[in-house]
Amino acid sequence: MNRESGTRSRAAARPPAGHPRTPLTRSWTPARPVDLGELLGPLRRGSGDPCLRTHGDAYWWATNTDEGPGTLALRRHRGAVLATAWGPGAARLVEGLPALCGAEDDDGGFVAHHPAVALARRTLPGLRLCSTGRVWDVLLAAVLEQKVTSTEAWRSWRELARRFGGRAPGPDGVDLRVPPDPARLRSITDWQWHQCGVDGARRRTLLAVAGVASRLERAVELGGAEGRALLRVVPGVGEWTAAEVAQRAWGDPDAVSVGDYHLSNTIGWALLGRRVDDAGMLALLAPYAGQRHRAVRYLTAVGSRAPRRGPRLSPRDYRAC
Repeated sequence: MNRESGTRSRAAARPPAGHPRTPLTRSWTPARPVDLGELLGPLRRGSGDPCLRTHGDAYWWATNTDEGPGTLALRRHRGAVLATAWGPGAARLVEGLPALCGAEDDDGGFVAHHPAVALARRTLPGLRLCSTGRVWDVLLAAVLEQKVTSTEAWRSWRELARRFGGRAPGPDGVDLRVPPDPARLRSITDWQWHQCGVDGARRRTLLAVAGVASRLERAVELGGAEGRALLRVVPGVGEWTAAEVAQRAWGDPDAVSVGDYHLSNTIGWALLGRRVDDAGMLALLAPYAGQRHRAVRYLTAVGSRAPRRGPRLSPRDYRAC
Protein backbone atom coordinates (compact mmCIF):
# COMPACT_ATOMS: atom_id res chain seq x y z
CA MET A 1 0.00 0.00 0.00
CA ASN A 2 1.30 3.44 -0.88
CA ARG A 3 1.98 5.46 2.29
CA GLU A 4 2.69 8.66 0.42
CA SER A 5 0.07 11.32 -0.02
CA GLY A 6 -0.41 14.88 -1.08
CA THR A 7 -2.96 17.49 -1.98
CA ARG A 8 -4.68 17.47 -5.32
CA SER A 9 -3.98 20.20 -7.87
CA ARG A 10 -5.99 23.40 -8.02
CA ALA A 11 -6.11 26.13 -10.62
CA ALA A 12 -4.18 29.15 -9.40
CA ALA A 13 -6.36 31.69 -11.27
CA ARG A 14 -8.67 32.27 -14.20
CA PRO A 15 -8.78 31.72 -17.23
CA PRO A 16 -9.53 27.98 -17.51
CA ALA A 17 -6.95 25.39 -16.43
CA GLY A 18 -4.60 24.33 -19.19
CA HIS A 19 -4.17 27.85 -20.60
CA PRO A 20 -0.43 28.34 -21.32
CA ARG A 21 -0.12 31.07 -18.69
CA THR A 22 -2.47 29.64 -16.08
CA PRO A 23 -0.61 27.23 -13.81
CA LEU A 24 -1.88 24.28 -11.86
CA THR A 25 -0.22 23.66 -8.51
CA ARG A 26 0.26 20.69 -6.25
CA SER A 27 2.11 19.99 -3.02
CA TRP A 28 3.13 16.41 -2.35
CA THR A 29 4.93 15.07 0.73
CA PRO A 30 6.96 11.88 0.20
CA ALA A 31 7.34 9.30 2.94
CA ARG A 32 11.12 9.59 2.68
CA PRO A 33 13.49 12.20 1.29
CA VAL A 34 13.68 12.78 -2.46
CA ASP A 35 16.81 14.19 -4.11
CA LEU A 36 15.39 16.10 -7.08
CA GLY A 37 18.79 16.47 -8.75
CA GLU A 38 19.50 12.74 -8.70
CA LEU A 39 15.88 11.94 -9.54
CA LEU A 40 15.77 14.07 -12.68
CA GLY A 41 19.39 13.53 -13.70
CA PRO A 42 18.59 10.62 -16.08
CA LEU A 43 16.13 12.86 -17.96
CA ARG A 44 18.70 15.57 -18.62
CA ARG A 45 20.59 15.38 -21.90
CA GLY A 46 23.72 17.38 -21.15
CA SER A 47 24.24 20.71 -19.44
CA GLY A 48 22.72 22.57 -22.41
CA ASP A 49 19.48 20.56 -22.53
CA PRO A 50 16.78 23.03 -23.64
CA CYS A 51 14.03 20.77 -22.24
CA LEU A 52 15.24 20.37 -18.64
CA ARG A 53 17.19 22.94 -16.68
CA THR A 54 17.43 24.69 -13.35
CA HIS A 55 16.19 28.26 -12.98
CA GLY A 56 16.18 29.93 -9.60
CA ASP A 57 15.40 27.32 -6.94
CA ALA A 58 13.41 25.06 -9.28
CA TYR A 59 13.95 22.30 -11.79
CA TRP A 60 12.04 23.05 -15.00
CA TRP A 61 11.01 20.24 -17.35
CA ALA A 62 9.18 20.58 -20.68
CA THR A 63 7.64 17.46 -22.17
CA ASN A 64 4.88 16.06 -24.37
CA THR A 65 1.82 14.44 -22.80
CA ASP A 66 -1.28 12.73 -24.21
CA GLU A 67 -3.08 16.08 -23.89
CA GLY A 68 -0.31 18.14 -25.47
CA PRO A 69 2.86 19.92 -24.34
CA GLY A 70 3.39 20.89 -20.72
CA THR A 71 5.95 22.48 -18.44
CA LEU A 72 6.57 21.36 -14.87
CA ALA A 73 8.53 23.31 -12.25
CA LEU A 74 9.61 21.37 -9.15
CA ARG A 75 11.08 22.73 -5.92
CA ARG A 76 11.53 21.47 -2.38
CA HIS A 77 9.95 23.21 0.62
CA ARG A 78 9.95 21.88 4.19
CA GLY A 79 9.99 18.24 3.18
CA ALA A 80 7.37 18.61 0.44
CA VAL A 81 7.76 18.74 -3.31
CA LEU A 82 5.99 21.76 -4.76
CA ALA A 83 4.91 21.46 -8.40
CA THR A 84 3.63 24.11 -10.78
CA ALA A 85 2.57 23.16 -14.31
CA TRP A 86 1.52 25.05 -17.43
CA GLY A 87 0.04 24.20 -20.80
CA PRO A 88 -2.42 21.65 -22.20
CA GLY A 89 -0.50 18.89 -20.42
CA ALA A 90 -0.51 20.60 -17.02
CA ALA A 91 -3.19 18.42 -15.43
CA ARG A 92 -1.45 15.23 -16.54
CA LEU A 93 1.89 16.47 -15.17
CA VAL A 94 0.61 17.35 -11.70
CA GLU A 95 -1.36 14.09 -11.60
CA GLY A 96 1.86 12.20 -12.33
CA LEU A 97 3.93 14.08 -9.73
CA PRO A 98 4.19 11.23 -7.19
CA ALA A 99 5.22 8.68 -9.82
CA LEU A 100 7.75 11.10 -11.30
CA CYS A 101 9.22 11.52 -7.81
CA GLY A 102 9.46 7.79 -7.22
CA ALA A 103 6.31 7.06 -5.21
CA GLU A 104 5.85 3.82 -7.17
CA ASP A 105 9.51 2.86 -6.76
CA ASP A 106 9.61 -0.01 -4.28
CA ASP A 107 13.12 -0.81 -3.01
CA GLY A 108 11.92 -2.74 0.03
CA GLY A 109 13.49 -6.00 -1.11
CA PHE A 110 16.78 -4.49 -2.18
CA VAL A 111 19.88 -5.97 -0.52
CA ALA A 112 23.38 -4.60 -1.14
CA HIS A 113 25.60 -7.60 -1.92
CA HIS A 114 28.76 -5.54 -2.40
CA PRO A 115 30.40 -3.00 -0.08
CA ALA A 116 30.52 -0.42 -2.88
CA VAL A 117 26.76 -0.66 -3.41
CA ALA A 118 26.10 -0.50 0.33
CA LEU A 119 28.25 2.62 0.65
CA ALA A 120 26.54 4.27 -2.32
CA ARG A 121 23.14 3.57 -0.80
CA ARG A 122 24.15 5.13 2.51
CA THR A 123 25.60 8.11 0.65
CA LEU A 124 22.43 8.69 -1.41
CA PRO A 125 19.42 7.86 0.78
CA GLY A 126 17.22 10.10 -1.38
CA LEU A 127 17.94 8.33 -4.67
CA ARG A 128 14.77 7.04 -6.27
CA LEU A 129 13.82 5.88 -9.76
CA CYS A 130 11.60 8.33 -11.63
CA SER A 131 8.68 7.38 -13.84
CA THR A 132 7.61 9.85 -16.52
CA GLY A 133 4.65 7.66 -17.47
CA ARG A 134 5.23 8.23 -21.18
CA VAL A 135 7.49 6.61 -23.78
CA TRP A 136 7.87 9.10 -26.64
CA ASP A 137 10.26 11.76 -25.32
CA VAL A 138 12.64 9.32 -23.65
CA LEU A 139 12.60 6.99 -26.67
CA LEU A 140 13.45 9.89 -28.99
CA ALA A 141 16.44 10.76 -26.81
CA ALA A 142 17.55 7.13 -26.45
CA VAL A 143 17.58 6.53 -30.22
CA LEU A 144 19.66 9.67 -30.71
CA GLU A 145 22.21 8.20 -28.27
CA GLN A 146 22.61 4.94 -30.21
CA LYS A 147 26.23 4.19 -31.20
CA VAL A 148 27.47 7.77 -30.91
CA THR A 149 29.17 9.78 -28.19
CA SER A 150 27.11 11.72 -25.68
CA THR A 151 28.43 14.94 -27.22
CA GLU A 152 26.99 14.00 -30.62
CA ALA A 153 23.67 12.80 -29.24
CA TRP A 154 23.11 15.81 -27.01
CA ARG A 155 23.95 18.18 -29.84
CA SER A 156 21.31 16.52 -32.04
CA TRP A 157 18.80 16.61 -29.17
CA ARG A 158 19.35 20.36 -28.78
CA GLU A 159 19.05 21.00 -32.51
CA LEU A 160 15.84 18.99 -32.89
CA ALA A 161 14.23 20.64 -29.87
CA ARG A 162 15.17 24.16 -30.95
CA ARG A 163 14.33 23.75 -34.64
CA PHE A 164 11.30 21.48 -34.53
CA GLY A 165 10.04 21.47 -30.93
CA GLY A 166 7.73 24.19 -29.72
CA ARG A 167 8.35 26.83 -27.12
CA ALA A 168 7.35 25.37 -23.78
CA PRO A 169 4.25 26.87 -22.14
CA GLY A 170 4.84 28.87 -19.00
CA PRO A 171 6.03 32.20 -17.70
CA ASP A 172 8.32 34.56 -19.57
CA GLY A 173 11.97 34.44 -18.58
CA VAL A 174 12.31 30.65 -18.60
CA ASP A 175 13.64 29.57 -21.99
CA LEU A 176 12.47 25.99 -22.48
CA ARG A 177 11.64 23.92 -25.55
CA VAL A 178 9.34 20.92 -25.87
CA PRO A 179 10.80 17.99 -27.87
CA PRO A 180 9.17 17.51 -31.29
CA ASP A 181 6.15 15.22 -31.22
CA PRO A 182 5.82 12.24 -33.62
CA ALA A 183 3.87 14.18 -36.26
CA ARG A 184 6.39 17.01 -36.32
CA LEU A 185 9.29 14.58 -36.46
CA ARG A 186 7.83 12.80 -39.49
CA SER A 187 7.76 16.13 -41.35
CA ILE A 188 11.52 16.70 -41.06
CA THR A 189 13.27 16.52 -44.44
CA ASP A 190 16.49 14.63 -45.16
CA TRP A 191 18.44 17.87 -45.35
CA GLN A 192 17.06 19.05 -42.01
CA TRP A 193 18.03 15.73 -40.41
CA HIS A 194 21.50 16.28 -41.81
CA GLN A 195 21.66 19.77 -40.31
CA CYS A 196 20.78 18.29 -36.91
CA GLY A 197 23.63 15.79 -37.19
CA VAL A 198 21.47 12.65 -37.33
CA ASP A 199 22.76 9.88 -39.58
CA GLY A 200 20.64 7.60 -41.74
CA ALA A 201 20.44 4.64 -39.35
CA ARG A 202 19.12 6.65 -36.40
CA ARG A 203 16.87 8.64 -38.72
CA ARG A 204 15.21 5.46 -40.02
CA THR A 205 14.70 4.18 -36.48
CA LEU A 206 13.16 7.46 -35.35
CA LEU A 207 10.77 7.52 -38.30
CA ALA A 208 9.77 3.91 -37.60
CA VAL A 209 9.17 4.75 -33.94
CA ALA A 210 7.18 7.88 -34.83
CA GLY A 211 4.90 5.83 -37.08
CA VAL A 212 3.74 3.63 -34.18
CA ALA A 213 4.33 6.01 -31.28
CA SER A 214 0.80 5.84 -29.87
CA ARG A 215 0.92 2.04 -29.70
CA LEU A 216 4.29 2.05 -27.95
CA GLU A 217 2.83 4.02 -25.03
CA ARG A 218 1.25 0.74 -23.89
CA ALA A 219 4.72 -0.36 -22.80
CA VAL A 220 4.31 1.75 -19.65
CA GLU A 221 1.19 -0.18 -18.71
CA LEU A 222 2.88 -3.52 -19.40
CA GLY A 223 6.10 -2.61 -17.61
CA GLY A 224 9.06 -4.91 -16.95
CA ALA A 225 10.36 -7.34 -19.55
CA GLU A 226 7.02 -7.33 -21.39
CA GLY A 227 7.12 -3.58 -21.84
CA ARG A 228 10.70 -3.72 -23.08
CA ALA A 229 9.76 -6.48 -25.52
CA LEU A 230 7.02 -4.30 -27.01
CA LEU A 231 9.51 -1.51 -27.68
CA ARG A 232 11.89 -3.95 -29.36
CA VAL A 233 9.28 -4.85 -31.96
CA VAL A 234 10.29 -1.67 -33.81
CA PRO A 235 13.28 -2.19 -36.15
CA GLY A 236 16.32 -0.41 -34.74
CA VAL A 237 15.18 -0.56 -31.10
CA GLY A 238 17.38 -3.10 -29.35
CA GLU A 239 18.08 -4.22 -25.80
CA TRP A 240 20.08 -1.12 -24.86
CA THR A 241 17.50 1.35 -26.19
CA ALA A 242 14.56 -0.48 -24.60
CA ALA A 243 16.35 -0.55 -21.24
CA GLU A 244 17.14 3.17 -21.39
CA VAL A 245 13.47 3.92 -22.01
CA ALA A 246 12.20 1.52 -19.34
CA GLN A 247 14.45 3.07 -16.70
CA ARG A 248 12.84 6.46 -17.25
CA ALA A 249 9.32 5.85 -18.56
CA TRP A 250 8.22 3.41 -15.85
CA GLY A 251 11.14 3.34 -13.41
CA ASP A 252 12.06 -0.25 -14.27
CA PRO A 253 14.40 -1.36 -11.44
CA ASP A 254 15.79 -4.33 -13.39
CA ALA A 255 16.44 -2.89 -16.87
CA VAL A 256 20.19 -3.08 -17.53
CA SER A 257 21.66 -1.12 -20.45
CA VAL A 258 23.52 -4.05 -22.01
CA GLY A 259 25.68 -2.87 -24.89
CA ASP A 260 26.61 0.47 -23.33
CA TYR A 261 30.12 1.58 -24.27
CA HIS A 262 31.20 2.36 -20.69
CA LEU A 263 28.78 0.66 -18.32
CA SER A 264 30.31 -2.82 -18.07
CA ASN A 265 33.73 -1.35 -17.29
CA THR A 266 32.19 0.98 -14.71
CA ILE A 267 30.48 -1.89 -12.90
CA GLY A 268 33.51 -4.17 -13.14
CA TRP A 269 35.81 -1.52 -11.75
CA ALA A 270 33.44 -0.61 -8.91
CA LEU A 271 32.80 -4.19 -7.80
CA LEU A 272 36.00 -6.03 -8.79
CA GLY A 273 38.61 -3.37 -9.37
CA ARG A 274 39.00 -4.38 -13.00
CA ARG A 275 37.22 -4.09 -16.33
CA VAL A 276 34.69 -6.68 -17.49
CA ASP A 277 32.57 -7.23 -20.59
CA ASP A 278 28.77 -7.33 -20.71
CA ALA A 279 28.67 -11.00 -19.72
CA GLY A 280 30.90 -10.28 -16.75
CA MET A 281 28.73 -7.33 -15.75
CA LEU A 282 25.57 -9.42 -15.84
CA ALA A 283 27.27 -12.08 -13.73
CA LEU A 284 28.21 -9.47 -11.14
CA LEU A 285 24.66 -8.12 -11.10
CA ALA A 286 23.01 -11.56 -10.88
CA PRO A 287 22.51 -11.34 -7.08
CA TYR A 288 20.42 -8.21 -7.69
CA ALA A 289 17.95 -9.98 -9.99
CA GLY A 290 14.82 -7.85 -10.17
CA GLN A 291 16.77 -4.82 -8.91
CA ARG A 292 19.82 -4.77 -11.20
CA HIS A 293 19.26 -1.27 -12.55
CA ARG A 294 18.90 0.06 -9.01
CA ALA A 295 22.33 -1.32 -8.13
CA VAL A 296 23.75 0.28 -11.27
CA ARG A 297 22.13 3.62 -10.44
CA TYR A 298 23.68 3.66 -6.98
CA LEU A 299 27.14 3.06 -8.42
CA THR A 300 26.88 5.54 -11.28
CA ALA A 301 25.23 8.22 -9.13
CA VAL A 302 28.21 8.34 -6.77
CA GLY A 303 30.56 8.71 -9.73
CA SER A 304 32.00 5.19 -9.96
CA ARG A 305 33.87 4.73 -13.24
CA ALA A 306 36.80 2.85 -14.65
CA PRO A 307 39.99 4.86 -15.22
CA ARG A 308 40.23 5.96 -18.82
CA ARG A 309 43.25 4.73 -20.72
CA GLY A 310 44.08 5.12 -24.37
CA PRO A 311 42.35 7.36 -26.90
CA ARG A 312 38.75 8.42 -26.39
CA LEU A 313 36.11 8.20 -29.09
CA SER A 314 36.15 11.39 -31.13
CA PRO A 315 32.72 12.95 -31.68
CA ARG A 316 31.67 13.03 -35.32
CA ASP A 317 29.75 15.88 -36.88
CA TYR A 318 27.44 14.47 -39.54
CA ARG A 319 26.54 18.04 -40.56
CA ALA A 320 30.00 18.31 -42.16
CA CYS A 321 29.64 15.09 -44.17
